[in-house]
Amino acid sequence: MIYSVEVENMCPVAKGAYHGPAPIPQEGAWTQVKEITDISGLTHGIGWCAPQQGACKLTLNVKDGIIEEALVETIGCSGMTHSAAMASEILPGKTLLEALNTDLVCDAINVAMRELFLQIVYGRTQTAFSEGGLPIGAGLEDLGKGLRSQVGTMYGTKAKGTRYLEMAEGYVTRIALDADNLTIGYEFVHLGKMMAAIKKGTEPAEALKANTSTYGRFAEGVKFIDPRHE
Repeated sequence: MIYSVEVENMCPVAKGAYHGPAPIPQEGAWTQVKEITDISGLTHGIGWCAPQQGACKLTLNVKDGIIEEALVETIGCSGMTHSAAMASEILPGKTLLEALNTDLVCDAINVAMRELFLQIVYGRTQTAFSEGGLPIGAGLEDLGKGLRSQVGTMYGTKAKGTRYLEMAEGYVTRIALDADNLTIGYEFVHLGKMMAAIKKGTEPAEALKANTSTYGRFAEGVKFIDPRHE
């Protein structure tokens, strides 16, 4: 250790009471975190890239400082999907500190990792007060049946109004309008369930029909439009 002359010439003063780190809530316990291995919890973080063209939602399940599970969801940029593929392979098995200092290929994923790190080390995880936390695999519960991200895609113009393209329920195929051309409902296909049925041997047309449903007052519509072409 190298000390400056000024410090070398100082007389020593004894340190008083030891004030350890403030305890943080972690998986149903209060923990004084001194090492990275003292950290556990499941939580989510949101990140964005420098041009703000795309965003990432990152979910990590951390046990004893090690990332045991990672869910990487991206939107807005085609290249981010490939970055997410790499990040899903890179993250599991790393310590939180390693992950924070690892290039996760995409700005948005890196920023999500930074924001998530802050939540975890300050005891702001989703499982802060859940005894024992959540098992590995809990991250998939965010996706629901069919294991698809919950995505909302809407488009609107002043000249032509709104177009619903995708809801949490599924891919929107038609929008119902009333006599005043106001949106009163929509028809959608649950793609996750449809693909699962096809993989089990159901004919595609039958699977499509079985997994098509409506929301709102769709049946009362006087006009039905394809939001992608009309």
